[in-house]
Amino acid sequence: MEENGNNKIHPETVAGNQNNSYNRNIDLSGDDTDYGCCGYLLLGVSMLFMVILFPLALCAGIKVVQEYERAVIFRLGRLSKGGAKGPGIFFIIPCTDEYRKVDLRTVSFDVPPQEILTKDSVTISVDAVVYYRVQDATMSIANVENADGATRLLAQTTLRNMLGTKSLSEVLTDREYISSGMQETLDEATDPWGIKVERVEIKDVRLPVQLQRAMAAEAEAAREARAKVIAAEGEMNASRKLKEAADVMSESPNSMQLRYLQTLTSISAEKNSTIIFPLPIDMLNTLINKK
Repeated sequence: MEENGNNKIHPETVAGNQNNSYNRNIDLSGDDTDYGCCGYLLLGVSMLFMVILFPLALCAGIKVVQEYERAVIFRLGRLSKGGAKGPGIFFIIPCTDEYRKVDLRTVSFDVPPQEILTKDSVTISVDAVVYYRVQDATMSIANVENADGATRLLAQTTLRNMLGTKSLSEVLTDREYISSGMQETLDEATDPWGIKVERVEIKDVRLPVQLQRAMAAEAEAAREARAKVIAAEGEMNASRKLKEAADVMSESPNSMQLRYLQTLTSISAEKNSTIIFPLPIDMLNTLINKK
């Protein structure tokens, strides 16, 4: 395989001839130069006019492509031998040659929002962004009519097919895995078109309003249930501690008196205008027993 940097110039060769396994009716090598009698006659006439009108022919025949571009030349409708030309200066024969420029820079486009029915029968709207570049200029011109448009349409169908096999929870949590799967699928499908899909990212997942409300209500109910459980556990632990404290205080009568004095101290510190008349419990027990 002959390459120029990271950009393919020729597809894979088999036994010296280029093999277009995608469409065998198209010869990507440019080796078939059988133009016929009329073709060779037209080439001869063009050459003659080039000699006669050399300055004008030179200006019309010299073309320049940028570093990030390649030119695919067709001579009498057939691909020119040698693959795509560029970058820099190249020459075409006026009247018989035509060329098409191909941009090798990375292109990004947005996949329009797609209404998708997930595996668990939830309708969602998902959009994504795709980054790709042309890695073989000749294949992108010869094998597909519009490589950019075909890639955009394929990205939409791939997004729908990938997410249609996932549940809502998988779509929301496994975005990276889904994006990687889409990138591999698109790259494999667009390889015969000379396209290299570099990256696919899911931008947004939109849920129906009713589903959003239902999920919010479910989450709120779950939070309230957890709060009630935590409060109940706290009350249970507090009651156990109070019981342990009561058992300890019942074993020592003086501890009750100390607790009583501590309560008086707390009340006097918070409410200075409150008048407290202590009444011993033993006195109440005596009165009750007399009755």
